[in-house]
Order: sequence, then structure tokens, then C-alpha cells
Amino acid sequence: MTSEYEIKKEICEIGRRIYNKGMVAANDGNISVKLNDNEFLCTPTGVSKGFMTPEYICKVDKEGKVLQANGSFKPSSEIKMHMRVYKERPDVVSVVHAHPMYATGFAIAGIPLTQPIMPEAVISLGCVPIAEYGTPSTEEIPDAVSKYLPYYDAVLLENHGALTYADSLLAAYHKMESVEFYAQLLFIAKQLGGPQELSEAQVQRLYEIRRQFGMTGKHPADLCQNKKDGKASCHECNGQVHKDADTKELVSEITRRVIEQLGLK
Repeated sequence: MTSEYEIKKEICEIGRRIYNKGMVAANDGNISVKLNDNEFLCTPTGVSKGFMTPEYICKVDKEGKVLQANGSFKPSSEIKMHMRVYKERPDVVSVVHAHPMYATGFAIAGIPLTQPIMPEAVISLGCVPIAEYGTPSTEEIPDAVSKYLPYYDAVLLENHGALTYADSLLAAYHKMESVEFYAQLLFIAKQLGGPQELSEAQVQRLYEIRRQFGMTGKHPADLCQNKKDGKASCHECNGQVHKDADTKELVSEITRRVIEQLGLK
């Protein structure tokens, strides 16, 4: 069994990776790992994730209250978001939040990552929706993320960044890398005249490959609210959980699509 100290070292290593890859700036981002049902390790607030040592890492309970912290270190102000993920996704062992440049750009532009453009992204992520904007460190972000948690393993945060989670710290980090790589490729493809998307048949074959691999997590290939309702898969619905949209949302969506078709975005 891996010791707490070794897990803290791993958190610091992942912190260095996201910092060195430019996925966070200054003191941005946060990482957490579940030890058991009532103990979680997390990065502290107000420190650069690229320069942490194990002594920086805090321990909190399932309510986000401090169980152990050295010196003046305090848990990340975004711990509420992490705790919501753990509460609603018992299979999750680690959560990573960062501000990767391209993925955050899509989140700011209000464009979910739903276009099937490469097999690896289809298999590992499916699609990445955008959770509505919420004020950092409040319950607004956990509430916005909540409705996407049962169906996705990665979520963009409107005007904020990206959130990934998985059954290990390394897997959660790899999902963050995959989200950013996907966003970067999609951005480049749009500059070259628009991506050539995989067909529905090709996407379904990739979903079958994922099922054969027995990959963990939530994914349209295994659990998609739209598919369960007999509707098109997430790649055809812009990554949004289907609900009755009010007029404002409908107008916004139509406007966005028209702008895209005109090549103004």
C-alpha cells in the first residue's frame, strides 16, 4: 500500500508537470487525492504548483475541513468543487483542476469539445461539455459541475479552466493532458478551414474498442444520458445534458451556430 508521504510526493510531481507545461500560472490550479471515505490530500492555496514539496500538502475531511496542515498552509479554496466530485462519483480517486491555454480558450469562447476529430480523444474522453460559470470558492461551481459528473470524466469550466477526474492521480492528470491536446488540435484544424470529423459509424467502432478495452470511468460509449433516452450520442449534441431549454438558451445556441457557419468565430 502506498504511504501518504509517497502520495504527497506524487501530487508535487503532478503539480510540477502542469506548471512546466503551462497549464497553470503563478498560484493557479489545484490537485487532490482520496485516501479513504473521510480523508483527502489536497494542494494548498496561494502557492505555485510547480514548487511544492510534500510538507505543503494538506489533509481534509469529506466536508473540506482541515485535518492536518503545516505552518500557514491552508487547503485550496476550490476544495468544495473537489468534494462534490468525490461525493457524486465514488469511483473517483483523484481530481485535477488547471487552466490549460487552449482548453480554457474554448471554455471562454463557450465552445465545448465535442467534435470527433481523432480516435484517441473519442476513446479516452468522448466529449467534453462546458459547465456554466460559477464564482470561484463558492458552491456555484460545484452546483454547475454536478449535473455533468455522472456522464463525463472531464469538464470545461466556463470562463475558468478545466476539471478532470479518474481512479488514480496519474489517470486524472493524463485526462487533463488529453483535453488540452484535443483542444489544441481542434483550434489548429479550425484555422486550416475546419476539421474533417469522423463519421458516426467510425465513432461507434471506436466506442466498441473502448468497451473491449474495459476502460474505467464514464463515457458516451458506456453511459450517455442521450443514448439512454434514445437520442443521438453526445458528439451530435454539443456535449450538453438534454433538458428543456428556455428561450434565452435556445437563441444563444442558434446564434453561436450561425456565427460558426459564417466563419466569424
